[in-house]
Amino acid sequence: MRTSELLKRSSVLSALVAVAIFGAVGQAMAFDDKVFDDKTGGVKPQSSPWAVFQFGFSAYKSGHKEQAAEAYKYAAENGQIGATWKLARMYAEGDGVARDDYEAFKFFSEIVDQDVEPGSPEESYVSDALVALGDYLRTGIPGSPVTENEVAAQEYYMRAAANYRNPNAQFEMGQMFLKGEGGVKASVKQAGRWFQLAAEKGHAGAQATLGHLLFQSGKIVRGLAMMTAALERASPADQPWIRGMQEEAFAAAGEADRRTAISLADDILTKGNNADQ
Repeated sequence: MRTSELLKRSSVLSALVAVAIFGAVGQAMAFDDKVFDDKTGGVKPQSSPWAVFQFGFSAYKSGHKEQAAEAYKYAAENGQIGATWKLARMYAEGDGVARDDYEAFKFFSEIVDQDVEPGSPEESYVSDALVALGDYLRTGIPGSPVTENEVAAQEYYMRAAANYRNPNAQFEMGQMFLKGEGGVKASVKQAGRWFQLAAEKGHAGAQATLGHLLFQSGKIVRGLAMMTAALERASPADQPWIRGMQEEAFAAAGEADRRTAISLADDILTKGNNADQ
């Protein structure tokens, strides 16, 4: 292709991109005028909750998190469960607002009190909120009325695990059955069942723990392969403890089992947990 043709096409592409960008900016500004009052800095009365929620999302993505929080508060007060969830996450993580775990706890509690059936488009908000409440109740929130209550935590995890098939909740249920916490009787069999369900959804921690249980029960190759695959999938936060578990097993395994496990781990990463040995 000639240089002149390339330049021509480049100019056309640049023009199209510019139109798209300026068009988007113009729409955002118009949307801002519809929902926000420049004089008060707050949401205009009688604004559409859904429109305000959308604006909050756009403001958040643009880095205007204080404005996003104001929009989410208005939308949440007017029935937008997604806005309530966003606020809860912002307070839980100190994202655009001062971190306040008790404030996050209250917002998460509002979400789980909603009558949302499994299969609803909003079920993911409830599922995540249940796990968050379980996490808070497992340890308590210092300086707040929320005290440590493992039994209540287990009940929240169970709701998320059984009703919404949340893999994080399934993993936590596996941990509770493994250790006999939260009012449940210790059972390796029950723990393995929950770990298996979470592992099938790609939960690296569940996959690693299930692999460790298999390794300890004598299924050396399968167990080591699952731990090895889990280490590849794990988040930075989970990698240290999974690596420690995997390296200990790797050191205890024979050379032939190591080689076979590494090959199987590649299959697991490609095909999933049902890859055969």
